[in-house]
Amino acid sequence: MSLVALLVATLAAWPAVRRLGSRGFLVPAAGSTIAFTGLAAAAPRVLAGDVPVIDLPWIPQLGVSLAFRLDPLSWLVALVVTGVGAAVLGYCVTYFGDDEPALPRFATLLTAFALVMLLLVTADDIVVMFVMWEATSVLSYLLIGHTADRRESRGAALQALLVTTLGGLVMLVGVVMLVVDAGTTSLAGIVAAAAPGTGTTVAVLLVLVGAISKSAIVPFHFWLPSAMAAPTPVSAYLHSAAMVKAGVYLVLRLAPGFATTPGWHQTLLTLGCATLLVGAWRALRQFDLKLLLAYGTVSQLGLLMVVASVGTRESTLAALTLLVAHALFKSTLFMVVGVIDHSCGTRDWRALSGVGRRSPLLATVGVLAAASMAGLPPLLGFVAKETALTAIIDAAAPGGVTGAVVLVAVAAGSALTVAYAARFVWGAFATRSITHTPQHRLVDCERPHDRGLAGLTAPVVLVAVSLGLALWPAPLDVAASAAAAGLPDSGHDLHLALWHGFTPALGVTALVLAAGLALFALRRPVARLQARLPEWVDLADGYTAALSWTDRVAVRVTLLAQRGGLPGYVGTILVVFAAGLGGVLAAGGWTPPALVGARSLAEAGVVVLAAVAAVAAAAARRRLLAVLLAGVTGYGMVALFALAGAPDLALTQLLVETVSLVVFVLVLRRLPRHFEADEPRSRRWPRAVIGVAVGMVMAGLALAVTGARQATPVSVDLPDLAYLEAHGRNVVNVLLVDIRAWDTLGEISVLVAVATGVASLVFVTGRAGRVPTIGGRRRGADHRRAAAIEPVTGAIPTVDPETGRPLTQTRMLRTIDDADAVDDDRTRRSWLLAGRTLASTHRSLLVEVVVRLTFLPFMLIAVMLLIAGHNQPGGGFIAGLVAGLALVLRYLAAGRYELGEALPVPPGLLLGGGLALALGTGAVSLLVGEPFLTSLWWEGHVQLLGEIALGTPTLFDIGVCLVVVGLVLDVLRSLGAGLDEQAVDDPELVDAWTEGAR
Repeated sequence: MSLVALLVATLAAWPAVRRLGSRGFLVPAAGSTIAFTGLAAAAPRVLAGDVPVIDLPWIPQLGVSLAFRLDPLSWLVALVVTGVGAAVLGYCVTYFGDDEPALPRFATLLTAFALVMLLLVTADDIVVMFVMWEATSVLSYLLIGHTADRRESRGAALQALLVTTLGGLVMLVGVVMLVVDAGTTSLAGIVAAAAPGTGTTVAVLLVLVGAISKSAIVPFHFWLPSAMAAPTPVSAYLHSAAMVKAGVYLVLRLAPGFATTPGWHQTLLTLGCATLLVGAWRALRQFDLKLLLAYGTVSQLGLLMVVASVGTRESTLAALTLLVAHALFKSTLFMVVGVIDHSCGTRDWRALSGVGRRSPLLATVGVLAAASMAGLPPLLGFVAKETALTAIIDAAAPGGVTGAVVLVAVAAGSALTVAYAARFVWGAFATRSITHTPQHRLVDCERPHDRGLAGLTAPVVLVAVSLGLALWPAPLDVAASAAAAGLPDSGHDLHLALWHGFTPALGVTALVLAAGLALFALRRPVARLQARLPEWVDLADGYTAALSWTDRVAVRVTLLAQRGGLPGYVGTILVVFAAGLGGVLAAGGWTPPALVGARSLAEAGVVVLAAVAAVAAAAARRRLLAVLLAGVTGYGMVALFALAGAPDLALTQLLVETVSLVVFVLVLRRLPRHFEADEPRSRRWPRAVIGVAVGMVMAGLALAVTGARQATPVSVDLPDLAYLEAHGRNVVNVLLVDIRAWDTLGEISVLVAVATGVASLVFVTGRAGRVPTIGGRRRGADHRRAAAIEPVTGAIPTVDPETGRPLTQTRMLRTIDDADAVDDDRTRRSWLLAGRTLASTHRSLLVEVVVRLTFLPFMLIAVMLLIAGHNQPGGGFIAGLVAGLALVLRYLAAGRYELGEALPVPPGLLLGGGLALALGTGAVSLLVGEPFLTSLWWEGHVQLLGEIALGTPTLFDIGVCLVVVGLVLDVLRSLGAGLDEQAVDDPELVDAWTEGAR
């Protein structure tokens, strides 16, 4: 229920916010609340050990499935994700104004992040978990860069994406190694099958790179403070409660099986302690309240990583309590800073004074949250810190020097935490005079208006939860203890409580509080000391230097390698290809198999004709001639396929070659008639040698591949498989729509991308959804111009009636086109609807008649090929090409307006509808529990028709057909109608085309 609630909330977020403005955030907030409620209702079942599991096959060949498991660990983290998510989404109602740019997009992305995060923590398949892991990086990038007009936001978003993605790629290698070692993709199975070994050690360390990069642990900590350029709700959710906890969650998930792996403790304890100290030290130097909290978050994440890495029952209990406490107080503090920023217009505490006096409720919430961060009673932060210190002391007892060093580092970091928590409270809420900040003008903060006070609802709730769990920690204790069950026990029966008596942990806490308050009291000497100390190595500068170095190297490589234009690039690629594969073939001692000659004179003649055409195309000086000669080689392949008994391939090649020729001719209208001037032989001969070498290597490769087969080919069983399993006798079509439907789905997706790319090259600034029609023409500028010109009955007009300027030859022809368009409406019959839009000199009655008579047969043939393709030559791809060829004829006969009259449907609708239909047929199989794109069939007896079988491959084939028709229509609209329209808008361009055609 929780997943469904968040999915529905994600889908509803955009329309809700677009219609209601910032109040629309209540819709995703309600969805997250429902998800939280559903998880809370599952508590008795989960804590009793009855773990809910969802397992849907995804990639059976690799053993990957959509497996989700709600055990106590994932359940507790999921509660944090959904609970804090609901609070932050509710906070957005008052944080954003209705005039905020791209607000629906932001709402959708933030809700989608909550959904992805929930999927991440509940995923039991490590591959699915990794997919969600990377999805959080992408969504974080989009959310941090919400204010895309600010360079700071764009840079921070890119930095976060690059750092976390780099860690994710390293982690992927470790994930693959763990899957191979364990023989399963199940996280629970991988942890259970953990075994010592060098491979396991390497794999675990690689996975930990991903964990520490995601959780901003040294040396990857620098991306988190930079991410504060994001809106406050992003910081309050992603960077305090959700995404940055993913690394800690992964460590907790893997610790039961891999905590004893060599390098585990050394890596996590060292880096965790360094992060704890570095983050806290840097927080003491910040004047921006949000940056202070950001560095504090870095420090707290270091502490979390240290505690989580120990791998005992007590440490896991403490880590989970710290995780919950940190999510509560840090998200609250970020939201408090957001209210201060809105009320005062600044986050620099040197310019703030009297905020606490003017807004006592805001100050109360901020002070309580900061006290929880410092570990003061009676708040959950105190309970969590006491538990963590107890776990560390227990683990340090037998740990010798290492345990003592870790304990000292944690105590020092905790003291610094108290100091910067006090710094936050004093800076945000104290009343100061100008003498304290002589270099900054104090701003006059207004009392938060009603909207601002309403924004405190979420922080108040979170602080109340923190206070309630501290006073009554039993529910959290039961949940965290259930998550830690089965781990090694240090012998200390540790449970959560506000008071454990006088314990060593309490003594350490007292020292920590005293030291922290002393650091705050001595803040000025401490600040001078920090200023005197040399600057630490800032890894953010290292990141910037790495990017700059990469840019410089890329520029130098580009200047070195990318010279000579397109011929040089292609030549380089072909030389590397010929040398590489040719060298492999020669070094392998390969000998060609026995060659078989032509089986008939027809085959030999076709081969000779194609070879002559290829040589002639290379020597042709006219572009159109070269294209036609290249087409001859394609038609030669058609003949060879037909002679070899492959009608499907022959028909497909014939149609593709024909449509390709038309596209080439359309493009050639924008190019000069001839190729560039003759080049010297010194440049022509190397190209000829490269061409011959590539041809020989390709021929050798084809022979090597076909001669290397040793096992019985799968094609032997395909006829029986196609008939018995897919109810089809046409093996080619069955392969496309059934056996290899995944490949076909990918191919039609590429076709959609190609259509979009071609259109974007022509329609640079934008394009209409539909192709032009006669009605649109009459309503457009062309019709107004035609109405202003008297019908031409004799001589060609030489003066523009609108401007009085002389007309060029091309403009005279355009004038004739418009005049004849008016005259044709009264005097001449049109066999095609848009024929009358052409001038008499540009029309052919014979062509119009032939196209009019053949269009319907073409479409009927396309339908026949689509229906019969499963058993006879044909199919969706061929049917789409036939229908597309009919549209080509309509366009060539009557121009761009005829396209709209022939098929008044936006190409995008055909492309998207066809792709959606193909995807839908695959989704149908999921509804009945089968893998995606599994064919479903219905067999039965129908009167008059006999036994029939209907299946989803037919619908899939229809989707393929629609995509192909949409592609042809979009290409004609782009390279045909689009260029025609540009010609009308740019007469000089038409003059150039006319001159080139001559």
